[in-house]
Amino acid sequence: MKSPIFIAGPTAVGKSEIALRLAEKIGGEIISVDSMQVYRGLDIGTAKPSPAERAKVPHHLIDVCDLTKAFDAAQFIRHAQTAVAEIQSRNKTPIFCGGTGLYFKAFLEGLGEAPATDANVRAELEAAPLEKLLEELQERDPATFEKIDRQNPRRVVRAVEVIRLTGKKFSEQRSNWNPESRIQNPESRFICFIRASSDLQKRIDRRVDEMFRRGLVAETEQLLKHGLAENKFAMQAIGYRQVVEHLQGERDLAATIELVKIRTRQFAKRQLTWFRRHGNCEWMELKSDNSVDEILAKLATHG
Repeated sequence: MKSPIFIAGPTAVGKSEIALRLAEKIGGEIISVDSMQVYRGLDIGTAKPSPAERAKVPHHLIDVCDLTKAFDAAQFIRHAQTAVAEIQSRNKTPIFCGGTGLYFKAFLEGLGEAPATDANVRAELEAAPLEKLLEELQERDPATFEKIDRQNPRRVVRAVEVIRLTGKKFSEQRSNWNPESRIQNPESRFICFIRASSDLQKRIDRRVDEMFRRGLVAETEQLLKHGLAENKFAMQAIGYRQVVEHLQGERDLAATIELVKIRTRQFAKRQLTWFRRHGNCEWMELKSDNSVDEILAKLATHG
């Protein structure tokens, strides 16, 4: 049975191309670890693999959720466990690839003991102003308030929800991961790719320009007709929120493109911070002049 390989890193670092070539080379199938690629329709803005790439190598955990539905780490675990079993039954190697750190950690270590969502409490919190929720969080759980992404309403809502349902600090429950579900396989590798900040910024800028060239605005217009604005989780996807604001007249296209670049750079920085704090990774720095073949050769001798 082939042990999984875990490939992580910030957006635009180049991990998807590397994972694709690695899968071709060793006989693998890719499991996407991306909280937005699970949604059908979020294609251009999430940099989903193309139909041609999916034809070369099977991809899992892509397009598994309707835009009107919610998707969380518990669902990711269930889908990922099924995918791993199917891939290994074909004597292939599961290759996890993505940048959603929580999904990596949830799969590897479990979800801990946080309670399930309560529909009534969730509805009340989602209707409340974000500022009020942050005030409550700061008062009841300063540790979480200091670490949480305060611009992400979904995460703030969940933290306050758990506190209200349990009467305990969210930070204490988040640290109580379930050790029984941890994958104990010394043959599995967890590799995190990084680049120099200037190199990564250039790659992000090129990616964003390409997304708009390919029709991100038109894609967003179509998604709005199918419930994008009503899905608070999907609306957190960088690019779509900013384009929706552009379509509502908040800023012109040039300013929107620049804002998406800024938000993407900020997101990449948060991803790196998360993996440095939580991920027990092999770190591998990529250079701007590295070919994929060179990176694969380096992978073979690394770690």
